[in-house]
Amino acid sequence: MASYIVMSGIGDKGFPEKLFPERGDMRAFSNTFIPETEIMKKARNRGQEIGTYDVTPSVGSLLRYLTHLIGATSIVEIGTGAGVSGLWIFQVMSPKGLLTSIDDEVENAKLAKQAFEEAGVNSSRYRLITGNSREIVGKLADSLYDIFIMRKSGDLLDGVENAHRSLRPGGVLVIDRALLSGKVTDPTQRDEDSVAYREVIKVIKDSSTLWLPMLLPVGDGVMVATKI
Repeated sequence: MASYIVMSGIGDKGFPEKLFPERGDMRAFSNTFIPETEIMKKARNRGQEIGTYDVTPSVGSLLRYLTHLIGATSIVEIGTGAGVSGLWIFQVMSPKGLLTSIDDEVENAKLAKQAFEEAGVNSSRYRLITGNSREIVGKLADSLYDIFIMRKSGDLLDGVENAHRSLRPGGVLVIDRALLSGKVTDPTQRDEDSVAYREVIKVIKDSSTLWLPMLLPVGDGVMVATKI
């Protein structure tokens, strides 16, 4: 069985990049390569009204691809948003699979539930948990998950430690917004989030006995790392 955890940071409303391609704009072109469904668009719009961060279409299609590639049936994400990432995952995850989505905000979970219901996703396929995400993640079972997704900027190092503990061997960690649209690559950027992401991607890179990592220039930047 494959397991993944996905963590994503909280950012500005809407996409961190242009949605529609201009001539030579490969990032925007990639966002329209696999188009969102109407339900995804509605979910994103509802999220923008309250300021959620949701994956870009290019990152969503990456999550869908990884889910299918390893046959993930147990996925956890930190940062529910309005449920857009979950909609991408449910397109290919087995009906017997389970997405555990954790968020600090009750309103976000409500929006995600609405999106999943609109898409006809059976409630047995997801758990929406609200509360202190750091405490909740610390209680996740060991070596269970296929994919661990991080979408929240706070406590990144602690999150990575828990991801390694919670993932099965060969499971995949996904850190969304890992480059903050390039800010992380600029050493003059010393704001809290830039420093935190810069530190965590270095820690993962240097932990060669724990992770096999790569950085992708997708969305705001995505780090993907396989647990060794």
